Amino acid sequence: MIETKTPNALAGDAMGTKDLVFTVLAALAPLTLIVAVAPLHFLKGGAAVPGGYLVAGAVMALFAVGFMTMSRYVRNAGAFYATISRGLGRPAGSGAAMLAVVAYNGLQISTYGALGVYAGTTFAKYTGLSVPWYVFALAALVLVAWLGYRGIHTNARVLGVLLVLEIAVLVILAVSVLVRGGITDWSATSFAPTTVFAPANAAMFALVAGAFMGFEATAIFSEEARGGIRTVRRATYLAVGFIAVFYAFITWIVVIDYGSANIAAAAEADPVSLVVAVFTANVPGPLVEVMNVLLLTSAFAALLALHNAANRYFFALGREGLLPRGLGRTHARTKAPWAAGLLQTAVAAVVVGAFAIFGLDPYLGLLLWGSALGFLGIITLWALCSLAVIRFLRANAPEAGLFRTTIAPGLSFAALAVVLVLVLVNLPLLTGAGTAANLVIVGIGVVAVVAGVARALYLRSRSPARYLGLAQTSVAEGR
Repeated sequence: MIETKTPNALAGDAMGTKDLVFTVLAALAPLTLIVAVAPLHFLKGGAAVPGGYLVAGAVMALFAVGFMTMSRYVRNAGAFYATISRGLGRPAGSGAAMLAVVAYNGLQISTYGALGVYAGTTFAKYTGLSVPWYVFALAALVLVAWLGYRGIHTNARVLGVLLVLEIAVLVILAVSVLVRGGITDWSATSFAPTTVFAPANAAMFALVAGAFMGFEATAIFSEEARGGIRTVRRATYLAVGFIAVFYAFITWIVVIDYGSANIAAAAEADPVSLVVAVFTANVPGPLVEVMNVLLLTSAFAALLALHNAANRYFFALGREGLLPRGLGRTHARTKAPWAAGLLQTAVAAVVVGAFAIFGLDPYLGLLLWGSALGFLGIITLWALCSLAVIRFLRANAPEAGLFRTTIAPGLSFAALAVVLVLVLVNLPLLTGAGTAANLVIVGIGVVAVVAGVARALYLRSRSPARYLGLAQTSVAEGR
């Protein structure tokens, strides 16, 4: 195992539990999810959505048990890559690495579409001027690149402030609904097993799992965590618990405002305004305007957090030679992975520029297609990680106990395999696209995996020493 004590190491002891939790939750964009994405969940699951979040949270908690146990033995910025390599072999881990790069970039770059649309609409509302979406997207891209270059300290502070504002406005909404009235249904139907596990809710489970995409990024920042794996483990469980409980609570507020018997029909009638209407009916007008502005900061926070996750994968793979070595450089003062960040920014600029030049839809195209690619990739990686954890821990850490080494990761693999099948079956719902576009999206993920495996096999044949070094970089706990 190689400890990262080189001049190009990431900033050690830079992030505490709070910083990790804020960074992960910011990537999930809570306000954007509740306002813009949850209506689609209601469309497919109706009143069962709050319970669906709790079930998904339980699955993610099981996954986290094995993943965090594994993290005791590997502390690497390429979290999926390192875990899967150790458990399933270097070729599989290299394929997973390339899939992770594609997935995180897909999630990050797709968010430029959402921010561009939201910013353009908001700007036109307050100024009467129409500005193309890509102007706002490219401006955000430059700011994200600059903040990423400034280092994780600055990023954590920015993300913390933006996340607190998002959560605050959602809490105010919940309190207003509970205190001011407008409640038509106090029923706990949303959490009844017969409601949640109804066969018709299969598509809902494919969607609500997406609310947890990115929680595993705590492990990506493990090299920069203060307190080592204890901090990472604490942050991971806090993030999973918060996502499950908070989203379940806020969506239950929406259900009781509309009524459990009416929420599905309301979502079908007007999904775009479903949650906005709850804001309008229950909070003062100025706060609704604040919410509209916070949708922009929510998308921006997600961009920044996902940029940091994506560039650390580029960094980790460059450091070990799976990608060009130059990507493994960090800034001498901030310890930010500047070369990897520059590449991630360039890739995003090319994609946003292509959508602008060819007049493609930033929402129905860039946002939906990119997020679907990321969603498929992350779920696949979750499932592969579960298998890797079982194989590695049973062979190398039986003292961790049967639950951590086998039961928890085994159950999470079974559940995630079902979710992956549900996502593939419901892919047209996620992308809003036809068969050809969906095949391209799936094909990109497959090509990434094949390319990663091929690269590892090439290194095994032509550069055995470099091959043996794959996924061996780790950080000592005392750092």
